[in-house]
Amino acid sequence: MIAFDVTRTAAAVHFSGLTRVGRRLREELGAAAAPVSWGQGDWARGGDGWFLTTELFSEEERPGFGAFLAARRRKCAAVFHDAIPLRFPDITWPKSVARHPAYLKLLARFDRVWAVSEASRSDLLGFWRWQGVASPPPVEVIALGADFAAGPRAAALAPGTGGGAPALLCVGILEPRKNQAFLLEVCAELWREGLVFDLDIVGRVNPHFGRPIAARLRALGREFPGLHHHRAADDAALRRLYGAARATVFPTRAEGCGLPLLESLWRGVPCVCSDLPVLRENSAGGGCLTAAVGDRAGWKSALRTILTDDALQRRLAAEAAARPLPTWADAARRLREALTGA
Repeated sequence: MIAFDVTRTAAAVHFSGLTRVGRRLREELGAAAAPVSWGQGDWARGGDGWFLTTELFSEEERPGFGAFLAARRRKCAAVFHDAIPLRFPDITWPKSVARHPAYLKLLARFDRVWAVSEASRSDLLGFWRWQGVASPPPVEVIALGADFAAGPRAAALAPGTGGGAPALLCVGILEPRKNQAFLLEVCAELWREGLVFDLDIVGRVNPHFGRPIAARLRALGREFPGLHHHRAADDAALRRLYGAARATVFPTRAEGCGLPLLESLWRGVPCVCSDLPVLRENSAGGGCLTAAVGDRAGWKSALRTILTDDALQRRLAAEAAARPLPTWADAARRLREALTGA
């Protein structure tokens, strides 16, 4: 039996990428996983099987966690997301920046770790080398699921089938790392040049960094009626927005994996994304256009192309709909087989 850590995700209000990973893996693991929370119940005292966590943690947040790892009463496994708080401390929650070094050190005491991308794996191993960790646990890469909601994959839609102006969709919390401020300025230039399209931005506002972006979004929304902000959208609402989108846009500056890219491809919607190494791990398979981070001319050209070139949009949509993509069932199966042999 796998003791599956839900200490934070069970009570999470915001449906972040980390929350999605935890909840979808637990759903797909089914009866093989029993939910547990730190400090509740006696499961940490010992027992057969594994403890598996997809969460972030520290000794301060979970008193006694270090002693639990040292005692080896259960084998412990983790899913590692990214080292972004260490690489971009100026645009990351201060609490996350303070917690992350200790979190990565605690991960070195686990028995097995799965990273969500090759880029994240490299960052984690590099941190351990820098810290002089003598015997780190094995770290493998696990592909996260592209199927953000139940149901079959969507077929590629021909451009214009949704009616009205072509629509771009951007999914992600409003914050500097996701780079919506840059996207807004690029789109404003295109609108002022007479290109007609909608831009739907989905995501809550990061209370520490996001307010200036939200203010700029509101100001531009008064000038351009095609700009819409959806602060909260459940999976049903997201399905509708994907169904109306000609393409998604993902101008992010840093990612651990880039679930919005995968989820766009699952819906048969092309993605215009940043040309980051971590995103190339998935964008290189087809269905995507890439542009360099912060390259205004490159992004302006890419967005104009996806909005006006029907033949290209059809080709990318067909690539997105046809290419093999990982599922949450695949990810759960791999974890279950590795941890239970079944």
